[in-house]
Amino acid sequence: MEPLSHHLLTQAYNNGWANHRLYKACLQLTQDEFVAPRCSFFPSIKATLNHLLTVDWFYLHALECEQRGEAPDPDGERFFEPEQPFATCADLHAEQAQADHRLIAYCQLLRDDQLQRYVSIVRPDRLQREQRLRLLSHLFEHQIHHRGQVHAMLSDTTVRPPQLDEFFCEEEACLRADDFAELGWSEALVWGRS
Repeated sequence: MEPLSHHLLTQAYNNGWANHRLYKACLQLTQDEFVAPRCSFFPSIKATLNHLLTVDWFYLHALECEQRGEAPDPDGERFFEPEQPFATCADLHAEQAQADHRLIAYCQLLRDDQLQRYVSIVRPDRLQREQRLRLLSHLFEHQIHHRGQVHAMLSDTTVRPPQLDEFFCEEEACLRADDFAELGWSEALVWGRS
């Protein structure tokens, strides 16, 4: 049986792959389609993708500080000011790819006996403390939730929403091979353990 820490690493790779596929679709939108008001929790594809990125920054900062043995920045809200730091899909894509690589790098260093360690998250009115395992699970769920919203919003554009649910099945490796090649990944990299 694979260690739980390795499962978290595959989740980080899945997160990066799904974002890669989603952005390939979103990059085909016109700027007008990208910013157009839509029915969702955040009122546009632009707003939703910005939210995904700023939340990643927020939690990655806390996770990386804990990993290095440092206190997190006391101004945790700085990651959300401005609420939408990027105006174009291309700029968002570049920043999200960097965040995805940071999350993969973080998860590559995890070991099962460290998953219960606590991470400090600076909130406006308190210091929240969460176990690594729970915080990472929350972060992955957050990404999945809002990517689903972008996926649904794409249905109302000229761009077809991408398939995002063929990551874990071994016999579906061919369906992600082109994306993995674009990302510089291989099945052995994702599923093996160095």
